[in-house]
Amino acid sequence: MKTTPPAPRDMSASRDRIADETDLIQTYLAPLTRGDPGAFGLRDDAALLTPEPDTDLVFTSDPIIASVHFFSADSPADIAWKALAVNASDLAAKGARPIAYMLNLALPERPDREWMRAFVEGLRVAQESFGCHLIGGDTDMTPGPLTIGVTIIGAAPRGKFVRRQGAASGDHVFVTGTLGDSALGLRIHSDPSAFADLSAEERNFLVRRYLRPQPRLGLAETLRIHASAALDVSDGLLKDLARLAGPLGLTLDFGRIPLSKAASAALMRDATVVQTILGGGDDYELLVAVSQGKIASFSREAELAGIEVCDLGVLREALPLQVLDDHGTPIEVWQFGYDHFSR
Repeated sequence: MKTTPPAPRDMSASRDRIADETDLIQTYLAPLTRGDPGAFGLRDDAALLTPEPDTDLVFTSDPIIASVHFFSADSPADIAWKALAVNASDLAAKGARPIAYMLNLALPERPDREWMRAFVEGLRVAQESFGCHLIGGDTDMTPGPLTIGVTIIGAAPRGKFVRRQGAASGDHVFVTGTLGDSALGLRIHSDPSAFADLSAEERNFLVRRYLRPQPRLGLAETLRIHASAALDVSDGLLKDLARLAGPLGLTLDFGRIPLSKAASAALMRDATVVQTILGGGDDYELLVAVSQGKIASFSREAELAGIEVCDLGVLREALPLQVLDDHGTPIEVWQFGYDHFSR
């Protein structure tokens, strides 16, 4: 579930504005290269990256856009974190570790220095957390909304890339963490009156999950060893589960879906939260197909990595993808997942 937020905040409200493109790049973005010689201090038109021996480079790009993926009035640090985190999540699902990224920043107006400092600080904290750094990109002005395009580059041992397809009949589908939190957090973030009877702690937890997704990079190595297929949950549990299953099917008992304390509390108060959990998206948890013989080892390695995983069920041929309620009755799904071209 994406968002339709209020009108963009005026990033140039302060008089202390960025002077020009060179000022923006050299004052704020160049320090994020950490002195990488291949980034050339962001003074060249391209960057140079030399892969380690016996390593495959993994590329992914997932831009975020104001009024679609975030609120323009959000903290610049939160916006920056999310821009990098959603891309790092894709790498985690492929069994890769982040090493570098490129940033394309399209601004609707000249930002003030306070906004830019906070944005860059958000990037700095994120890249240190994920183990990568900036090596290049571009900046521009746009008549449209603020758009942040990140292309992230990861590394994986040669031949160990984990594909989205590859699950087989009999594989178990695991999911990390808890589901539905981000979509519920969006509802609260966009409408402060939503779920007003939840505690402040529960509401803050859900909003935090929306603003600061946590890519499951600690599971990357375990996926390379155990996963038949994997992807992250960005467009909704059912939609991404269908992508993982391909021609196979799965009967999912709703009660098996891992929920946080806050999401469980919201569900007790509003039955329609079922739909949010199944189709909301933006959780950036991982769906992982694991063969029967690797389940024990996978579960053990996930525990050692400090990442909770839950077995959702078994993929089978000639079986539909459906969700059953506590009485064994199929749940009618209103929204299968998010689609950018259906907004």
